[in-house]
Amino acid sequence: MKDNKPLPGWKNKLHEVIYEADTPSGKFFDIVLFILIIFSVILVMLESIDDFDEHYHGTLLTLEWVVTIFFTLEYIARLISIKKPLRYVFSFYGIIDFLSTIPLYLSYLLAGSQVLLAVRAFRLLRIFRILKLVKFIGEASQLQSALRASRAKIAVFIYVVLIVSVILGTLMYIVEGDEAGFTSIPRSIYWTIVTLTTVGYGDIAPVTNLGQFIATAIMILGYGIIAVPTGIVTAEFTRNKKDKNSEDDDEGYLVHVNTQACPSCGIEGHRDDATHCFNCGHPL
Repeated sequence: MKDNKPLPGWKNKLHEVIYEADTPSGKFFDIVLFILIIFSVILVMLESIDDFDEHYHGTLLTLEWVVTIFFTLEYIARLISIKKPLRYVFSFYGIIDFLSTIPLYLSYLLAGSQVLLAVRAFRLLRIFRILKLVKFIGEASQLQSALRASRAKIAVFIYVVLIVSVILGTLMYIVEGDEAGFTSIPRSIYWTIVTLTTVGYGDIAPVTNLGQFIATAIMILGYGIIAVPTGIVTAEFTRNKKDKNSEDDDEGYLVHVNTQACPSCGIEGHRDDATHCFNCGHPL
């Protein structure tokens, strides 16, 4: 039998503040969290500047502890304000929150001259905090749907691009040879992909007239290739939006989806008039 008992009063209030953004307290919490995430990423960047870190290391460390403690309390609060905490722990946001919280603790647990490089790597995990900003993007769900619907077309497109790169790379290897730096087919394919994406590092360049003509064709082709994935996703995004509007018109009203999260399973995206979770049936 499913446990559909509501959370205790204080846990329910904590759940509203942390998991929802439709209430004044929830909006305030999200704004504070948003600012702290940006601030913490800036701290990571400043620490990577040797001169700045040398002069302000103590201040940066203190500020980092303040941010880390806040994220630690946030992580604990998310665990205790939901009935099934493991769902959050192993969710995308749960993993990101964990990775963005532990580095400072690990740097002290593994402190020692022999692991200084490892400590530095652990501290760089704090950059994962930037991924916490994904939850603040209002159109993220629509973009996600468009990308999911486009994945087959994009996969076929990438497959075709790889085939073209192999063919053109092999052709350039035959035309140019070792003298121009095209020492192998894989290296020639690398040059083709770099040219096709209009990156152009300049480490390898064709010297023959035929090679330069082929390179020109690849450059022009590259401009068209770059636009294709964007067009595929945009078309799916537009179609999904039209389908949604068409369904709403047929029903005669708009269905509004809020940020309310289920206290049991943590899933979001419920309708404004919903009284139970559409995933587990728990009262909202």
